Amino acid sequence: MSGRAEGAGSVERADGAGGADPGTLSLSCVVLTMGNRPDELTRAVRSVLDQSGPAVDVLVVGNGADVPPLPEGARSLRLPENEGIPGGRNRGVAHTTGDVVLFLDDDGWFPDRGLAAHVREAFAGDPRLGVLSFRIRDPEGGVGQRRHVPRLRAGDPLRSSPVTTFLGGACAIRRAVFDRVGEMPAPFFYGHEETDLAWRALDAGFSLRYDADAVMCHPPVLPTRHAQFYRFNARNRVWLARRNLPWAVAAVYLLDWVVLMVVRERSGRALRPWFAGFVEGWRQPCGERRPMRWSTAWRMARLGRPPLL
Repeated sequence: MSGRAEGAGSVERADGAGGADPGTLSLSCVVLTMGNRPDELTRAVRSVLDQSGPAVDVLVVGNGADVPPLPEGARSLRLPENEGIPGGRNRGVAHTTGDVVLFLDDDGWFPDRGLAAHVREAFAGDPRLGVLSFRIRDPEGGVGQRRHVPRLRAGDPLRSSPVTTFLGGACAIRRAVFDRVGEMPAPFFYGHEETDLAWRALDAGFSLRYDADAVMCHPPVLPTRHAQFYRFNARNRVWLARRNLPWAVAAVYLLDWVVLMVVRERSGRALRPWFAGFVEGWRQPCGERRPMRWSTAWRMARLGRPPLL
């Protein structure tokens, strides 16, 4: 069990779950699928159903696709259209009732049957904990990817720490976070939706923690496998800044990312769609603007990741 996260502001115990007996916390798990990995999906669902302790409510959301046959005990919800990752997860949250909602990719799985008990203890022990980000482990024994550790100093994935963002396909979120700050931004479709929710949760006084003891196995894949990755990456980053940052901070944040992209990529194949998405992010509406407090930006800086990178 990892230690209590530091640096959080005060949060009302409106969820009625803070400081509770871990056994009284109910868990739900939302699994998104496109229906094209039935064997992997079965493995993912089974890893949740086989957790020790009270049963976890498992909902598989077919994101514009039929849901393959599931192990007994799991439920399914088919969406008529692909609503994207945040949209699909929002629908899953709306159709579950757990005090804490776990999210799991359909090609991942939980190798430890004690994960659910660990999650219950973490949330019951800290009423300010809003999000627990899991460690992603390469099942083939590889070193893993730095982007799977949601902090700047990502060299040691076995070190737990407070963080300012999380991994959407391997996490647990207190329902009170959604009740208080709203759902994930569905128009993002793919990319940075977790950071948007994370920043709003931090601004509401919740804490986020990367927990190296909470493990999800997932085969190594690159985000660039998605055809629209560069476009969505840039568009959503602009939306993220427009929605959440004071304008002075937003300007520095976006300038930093323009420089980083040019230095990192140096390829027209990547930079053309990225800059097209960047322009699109300014031209299209991004939803309600709720800039974070300066105290939240300072708190993020104290946690090692100011909202500039």
